[in-house]
Amino acid sequence: MTLGTSAPSLPTLDLGRFAAEGEERRRFLAELREVARTHGFFYLTGHGVEPGLIRDVVALSRRFFALPETEKLEIEMVNSPHFRGYTRPGFEYTRGERDWREQVDIGAERAALPLDANAPAWKRLQGPNQWPAALPDLKPTLLAYQETVTAVAIRVLQAFSAALDQPDDVFAPIYAPAPNQLIKIIRYPGRAPGASDQGVGAHKDSGFVTILLQDTVAGLQVEGEDGWIDAPPVPGTFIVNIGELLEIASNGYLRANVHRVVSPPAGVDRLSVAFFLGARLDAQVPLLALPANLADQARGLTQDPHNPLFRDVGRNYLKGRLRSHPDVARRHHADLLEPSDGKPELASAY
Repeated sequence: MTLGTSAPSLPTLDLGRFAAEGEERRRFLAELREVARTHGFFYLTGHGVEPGLIRDVVALSRRFFALPETEKLEIEMVNSPHFRGYTRPGFEYTRGERDWREQVDIGAERAALPLDANAPAWKRLQGPNQWPAALPDLKPTLLAYQETVTAVAIRVLQAFSAALDQPDDVFAPIYAPAPNQLIKIIRYPGRAPGASDQGVGAHKDSGFVTILLQDTVAGLQVEGEDGWIDAPPVPGTFIVNIGELLEIASNGYLRANVHRVVSPPAGVDRLSVAFFLGARLDAQVPLLALPANLADQARGLTQDPHNPLFRDVGRNYLKGRLRSHPDVARRHHADLLEPSDGKPELASAY
């Protein structure tokens, strides 16, 4: 992987234009459709998230990663059957290769579901987060951020719905009242010359939309027609990308695009905070009835024999978690594994 491989850049859209009336709203939705069918990624302004909250999230994330390893390992993900907590560099996989990043996964703060032999396997995914005793401010700050950015993500989802000539709340039946929420605070350490520069390998996200906060160091790249497009940090913006749920629901009209992160050079690290909005785990993704002019442009689903897509949301999400975190899968979910499962194969970073 190499930074700076292409000249094109991602477009910028102002979410405030979605609230406009008449021609301005129509232009916004037309631009959103164009972005959704090409890059599947864009910079978002007009999101309304307070800069102070963003600064607090970044500062506390850096404080967590600066903790001694023993304190970080107190909340190691392998201790959680719900795939929550800290992952060391090299312990998550994409396309069978180790991702060189450390991270903490924080989901919705909910109690574990009661289980029995007949319970769907996805019910194992709901449960409490792990929080570091050494950094008590992390929990309230990240949960406040989760609530705030969930509202942004739902607003973006409503805009995509309107762009497809659907009611704004067409997806509410499969995410309300308790959407699947996940925050990852992520640190990419620098890599020595000659070492693999896979911060996270090429993949798609599996939810509705991803809202990405980048600090100051570049590394994200988006697949373009003529090579990789760099997506460096732009102050005051988030990067938004489409997930596989929207690709499924729109029969491929909306594009869940491939992306990756390149490790920074030695002596530099990269910090990002990714929020993933997904449907409820008990839901099934509908196939929307698009107007004829849009349906004619739908490309159908991406067919990848190594990463089949399911309309059953819980099944799709569980598949990705088992593959991304084989240590958790083997410790807590060995009974779910087929001979080819629980190994570091193609996986989503979701």
